[in-house]
Amino acid sequence: MAEKYPTGKSEENHIPYEAVKAIADNILSRIQVKPVIGIICGSGLGSLTEAITNAQNIEYKDIPGFPVSTAAGHAGRLVIGMLEGLPVLAMQEHFHYYEGYPLIKCALPVRVMKLMGIEYLLVTNAASGINPAYKVGDIMLIRDHINFVGISGNSPLRGPNDERFGPRFPPMTDAFDPALITRALGIAEEMSIQNVVKVGTYCFIGGPNHESIAECKMLHTVGVDAVGMSTAHEVVTAQHCGLKVFALSLITSKASLDYEKKEYANHAEVVSVEKSRESTCSELMCRMIKSAESGALVAQIII
Repeated sequence: MAEKYPTGKSEENHIPYEAVKAIADNILSRIQVKPVIGIICGSGLGSLTEAITNAQNIEYKDIPGFPVSTAAGHAGRLVIGMLEGLPVLAMQEHFHYYEGYPLIKCALPVRVMKLMGIEYLLVTNAASGINPAYKVGDIMLIRDHINFVGISGNSPLRGPNDERFGPRFPPMTDAFDPALITRALGIAEEMSIQNVVKVGTYCFIGGPNHESIAECKMLHTVGVDAVGMSTAHEVVTAQHCGLKVFALSLITSKASLDYEKKEYANHAEVVSVEKSRESTCSELMCRMIKSAESGALVAQIII
């Protein structure tokens, strides 16, 4: 049963179940396969969509009710087809909170995926390394997150709850599936990239500005390993509606923790790192999907 807003309250944080279902039905009516895996291709996975066979492309702008990406250089389309023997739906880029959308709209595609029948979600992002041991180019498998935007009361679940999506108070204890992290570590060893693959805690900030030195020092103190401007709201929504999640961060820059040794965010360098690690991240994910197709993950895969 869906909750209702108290009289006079804003409905900015409410997208009705029926509206989400209409978007899902619109996409399903236009594609040839029914995806079981959803992928949000953030940084480091751009080339993954090139491996999708029998691909159908749908521009975000051509889907009624769907957000449109405003971030420079983002493709803004869905790619649906077969990848390593399994039907997938890949989003080329996140919707970011700094683009001006409320979080419920940023995370809307996750609910659309759920109503399309997708059970597993892979999310990737670019992040700045807070952990001093991390190097630019490292790949961090996300074990947990600190959602500062959510802690402040801004959640994609804010507003009336519809139990057809999930419970009012969902737990976040295993938001990132531990078995899939273990499998990814095994694949990293098979690929001989275990020296660049880490497991850590991701922090979501709103952006678009990067963090101050004082903020980075605080994040390091509370146990953050990498910080970025996406992912947590998508994972919260996925956990709410029962999707299994696997996520990784590509470390594209180092955060400043010392006033005497300052690091400056450089977008061109970020793009360069993304390109250098694109094939590695894509191969890691393709191997995860392949292992799923062969039953190595107990006949279930989240990617």
